[in-house]
Amino acid sequence: QASFDLENTNQDTKSNLKDLYINSASQIDVSGGKKVIVIHVSYCLRKSFRKIHPRLVRELEKKFSGKEVVLIATRRIVRPPKNGSAAQRPKIRTLTVVHDAVLEDIVYPAEIVGKHTRYRLDGSKIMKVFLDSKAKNDTENKLETFAGVYRKLSGKYVAFEFPNTEA
Repeated sequence: QASFDLENTNQDTKSNLKDLYINSASQIDVSGGKKVIVIHVSYCLRKSFRKIHPRLVRELEKKFSGKEVVLIATRRIVRPPKNGSAAQRPKIRTLTVVHDAVLEDIVYPAEIVGKHTRYRLDGSKIMKVFLDSKAKNDTENKLETFAGVYRKLSGKYVAFEFPNTEA
């Protein structure tokens, strides 16, 4: 509904949104009482959505005041084939690859430059993700939101940081 309203109000967005559609949208509660709207788009259309991503997110966040918006491509995870089965599973349908791709979709204007997995003494894992410092101004206030959304979607703990660049 909101994307339809955007088509009618903005002339420059109208031409970009004409052929695009979304698969589903859901609202996720993140820590601190924040609400995030996760919009799932078709995997085939993700490149088209990325072209207009910053503008579209800005307009949708204005429309849903107080809520942040995250665009994610819909991907499918296929279970490993049974022993003795001749069927092969495509690499892009494995759990690891899908979770990595979802992580990249969540932080999109920024790029991931590194990852570390930290194992705590109690056996739990936390993944540290280092983002490109070029997009620090745009994404710095959304890092907690990104971590909460990824936690809800994948069940994995993640912490986002910007690497220290000392000359």
